[in-house]
Order: sequence, then structure tokens, then C-alpha cells
Amino acid sequence: KKISDILEKSAPKPGVPADLQNLLSQHFGESRSVIEIEELKLSDSCFLPANDLTHSFSSYLKEICPKWAKLRKNHKEKKSVVMLVICSSALRALELIKSMTAFKGDCRVLKLFAKHIKIKEQMNMLEKGVFHIGVGTPGRVKALVEQDGLCLNSTKYVILDWNWRDQKLRRMMDIPEIKKETIDLLEMYIIKLCREGSVKLGLF
Repeated sequence: KKISDILEKSAPKPGVPADLQNLLSQHFGESRSVIEIEELKLSDSCFLPANDLTHSFSSYLKEICPKWAKLRKNHKEKKSVVMLVICSSALRALELIKSMTAFKGDCRVLKLFAKHIKIKEQMNMLEKGVFHIGVGTPGRVKALVEQDGLCLNSTKYVILDWNWRDQKLRRMMDIPEIKKETIDLLEMYIIKLCREGSVKLGLF
């Protein structure tokens, strides 16, 4: 059975923290020890309220981040963003950037995907300017962090574009390559920051 056949028959259920936990456990279940898997577990306090599918992107962001204006004003660090939004494609990133207009105010948003944009250009922009929100694909975000172009120390929110489906009705975690890159990014950098309490994770 194709995933699209199953989905057509069932109403979409919003993603919850347990879905991400289960995904990580399944992904690492065979290759990791119990202790290693324990280190990838996130307590519920690491998560923001999940999107119950009634929200627009802007209204969701307003709910999870009511003090955005203050956070934005206090953010002065280069090579970093306060909020990181991870989605499955460049096109979807552009859609999300458009749909957060009501939330973002006059903050600066940086596109973090590979399509038509060289990684060096993104690194230069991050080095020279102050950006508040980064929206992009897990592969490019991971590459920027690995090459020291993006630092996650000032990041407070990581939002996964969890519930959205493409034309084939696949969510980002239904696409093998995107799923793997997202899990790598979480495992290598984000889970540690969540466990330390500096980053909160949201499923939109």
C-alpha cells in the first residue's frame, strides 16, 4: 500500500512529541545501545505546544512565542538565528516565509536551502548581518552548522514543518532523504541543546 492511499482514506492527525520520539527510537533502535537511545530521548518540557491543525503558520508562531518582539530586539549575534524552521523543500520554505508575515514584523529572515543559492553566499550573509529567522531544508542547515557558517547557541526555537503534505501526500518525515537529514541534524546538534534547555522544539 502506498502512503498516499492510506492517507486519502484517513483524516490527518496532528503530530505530537511522541511521534518524533517514536521515529527516533525506530530509526536508531537496531544500531544503538539502550543507553545511547536514552540520550536521544527528550522530555515533554523540551517541546512547544504542537499545532492542532487549526493554525496558520503566523498564528502558531504567535502562540508559541508571545514575546517575539522582545527576543527580536535583543538578538545581536551574527552567524545565528533565534528561530530555525526546517521543511522539506526550497518551495515549501518560500511558502512558509510568505505565510509568517503577520508574525515576523520587521525582522530579517534568511533562506537556508540549496536551490539557486550557494552555501558560501549564505555563510557571507550570516557573517555580515544579523538575522532572526532561518527557514530551510535539513541538509543545507546541517552543512552550514558543520562548516561553522551557522551557530546554534542563540537559537531558542526549532520548528519542524511536521504536518504539511506535498502533492503526493508525503510529510517531510515520509521522504527518506529528508527524514535521514532531519534525524542527523537533530542527533548531531539539536537534541543536545533541547536537553540543556536552551532550545524548544515545535511540530507545526
